[in-house]
Amino acid sequence: MAEKITPGESYGFFTDTSVCIGCKACEVACREWNQLPSKGVGSLGDSLDNTGELSGQTWRHVQIIDNVPDETMGVGDGKAFLLMSDVCKHCTHASCMDVCPTGAIIRTEFDTVFIQEDVCNGCRMCISACPYNVIDIDPQRDVARKCTLCYDRLQGGMQPACAKACPTESIQFGPLDELRAKAAKREAQLHAQGLKEANLYGHDDAVYGGLNAFFLLMDKPETYGLPNAANAVLPGRNNVGGYLGALVTAVLGVFAALFALRERGRQREDGQEGGAE
Repeated sequence: MAEKITPGESYGFFTDTSVCIGCKACEVACREWNQLPSKGVGSLGDSLDNTGELSGQTWRHVQIIDNVPDETMGVGDGKAFLLMSDVCKHCTHASCMDVCPTGAIIRTEFDTVFIQEDVCNGCRMCISACPYNVIDIDPQRDVARKCTLCYDRLQGGMQPACAKACPTESIQFGPLDELRAKAAKREAQLHAQGLKEANLYGHDDAVYGGLNAFFLLMDKPETYGLPNAANAVLPGRNNVGGYLGALVTAVLGVFAALFALRERGRQREDGQEGGAE
């Protein structure tokens, strides 16, 4: 049954990691709908993870972080595995879109970030620019690929496949304003239960202007491999000091070059005068 998904409104994901059970239904649904090949590598050996990372052929990745002390023989000292279904963040300040030389990366009518494969030239600039290591080259197509937030499903009035398949509603899809309200309520609920470590990530503009796919985490962002607000700096927009430093260096370089040319010219003139004598 089609849902009311309105072009011109901002949509995204709210992922509540506190209720993720690591079932990987989201990964399977993503692969099936988008016809992505299975890696088929089995367990990686260092955890229950069998995917490893996001890539051009893996658009959803369930992180399984072993947060239980090895020496614990009892109840785990209150610790548990940390689970999070990771995905493209569809950033408000999307550096991948800024650096794309062909205009292949666009913002859709649903305020999501989408790669047009027929315009991509495979230059890999977006891969270097992405602060979350989301984008990768699909070796079969030789173009950059990532989560589309099921753009084709949104156009048909259907929610993304991963959110549809999630059995615990850890992945919630909807208008961003509604998701942010739900997230704030859920965070307050967890804090009231004594889980003070619960924190929202990417729900406001502190990280890359805000994320259309934001998270409720149960530990620090760094634990999940996410840059915290202090480190979430895009050189193209925020690193003014770096650009001023580069500008000063460039100006000094120009003056040094002019001085060297002037000295070379003076030595040449002195040499000619000496020869004439």
